[in-house]
Amino acid sequence: MNSPPPAATSNAHPPCLVLGIESQIGVAVVRELGQAGVRVIGLASRPNSVGLSSRYLERGIVVGPKRDAQLIATLHRLGEELGDAVLLAVSEADLSWLIAHRDQLGRIRAIAPPEDAFRRVLDKRLTLETAAGLGLRVPRGFSAATLDEWHAAAAQVRYPAVVKWADPITAIPVLRAHGIAWEKLEYARDEAALRRIGERFQAAGIWPLIQEYCPGRGLGQFFYLHKGEVLRRFQHLRIAEWPPEGGFSSVCDAVPLSRHRELQEQSIALLKAIGWEGCAMVEYRLDEATGDAVLMEINGRFWGSFPLAVHAGAGFALLAYQVQGCGVVPALPAVREDLRCRMVSTEVKRLVRLLLQPGRIADPFFRRQPLQEVRRFFTDFLRPRVRYYLWRSDDAGPFFADLRNYALRLLRR
Repeated sequence: MNSPPPAATSNAHPPCLVLGIESQIGVAVVRELGQAGVRVIGLASRPNSVGLSSRYLERGIVVGPKRDAQLIATLHRLGEELGDAVLLAVSEADLSWLIAHRDQLGRIRAIAPPEDAFRRVLDKRLTLETAAGLGLRVPRGFSAATLDEWHAAAAQVRYPAVVKWADPITAIPVLRAHGIAWEKLEYARDEAALRRIGERFQAAGIWPLIQEYCPGRGLGQFFYLHKGEVLRRFQHLRIAEWPPEGGFSSVCDAVPLSRHRELQEQSIALLKAIGWEGCAMVEYRLDEATGDAVLMEINGRFWGSFPLAVHAGAGFALLAYQVQGCGVVPALPAVREDLRCRMVSTEVKRLVRLLLQPGRIADPFFRRQPLQEVRRFFTDFLRPRVRYYLWRSDDAGPFFADLRNYALRLLRR
């Protein structure tokens, strides 16, 4: 088993705090930084966070989910102990918190995008409006401020329709206050189904976006922008998703940068128009039969399939630390473009849904291919170019922590 590289201790290489190490994303950020010799301190919301088990952490601290005063006090204490330090966050909620409190953190330098650009990315309506103005293809959509407007939109949209929230961070607490469950994505097969979805939100007085269905696979294009220049780009294609009809990548393939060049330039133009700085994912729905790509959204954060970028050597978290945290623009190595990455525990859930619960697949156009899915699941274990979201032989702790958490969830059920 290899040991982590020696810790960086000079003022030119300050420690890095990572806020949000509950998922494979945070684990990948920790590993990328730790492998480069950065001292990494993980800040977790709960004691069973998988990132706490990574050997690339110098220290793990549980800060809890209710964190304003407590987290500020913890960061001030760490600043006094460590001196100048850099802080990266994983989730949109934590990035919003950092933007709101970045001037209250003492000697801790919070890395976050510009506030106006981040708000524009969070609001999918603004993102799509900006993209349409630049000539990108966007799904035809409708928004509603009243139930009557929702019903009117239901009479106009082509079916099936997709329902998603323009700004989940704003919507979730409002829905929760009214006892309404938040769903990332819903499908409506016909007008009656869409009207029923809208009626659920009448008590809260807010409604999600309605978009026309776009067929295809998820194509993610990833960029690091600094002062209007693109320092790094990477892209992947989703091979499997959870839930099966659309969500995040449970299996994804790196895509050579020689492909979709025109679309990459359109993505960059969109990010520049928004005024973006740092890492971002521009997500499309790619119809492989026609080659058409329709913009879905921008994720202004580290994304769900981030481990693939780490395995490929793209270095996005390290770039954020070096460029925005230390003021250094490094020379960048080429990335690998021949890897596949997978989240096995999520793939198992996906197979259960496909084989045993097909009625729960909401997308009416989703094509079940159970035999092909089972074959791919097992043959991927034999492919030498497959990597894993959590499993690594030199850092197995997060993988076993995830198994432990999954077993405990099953026992509670």
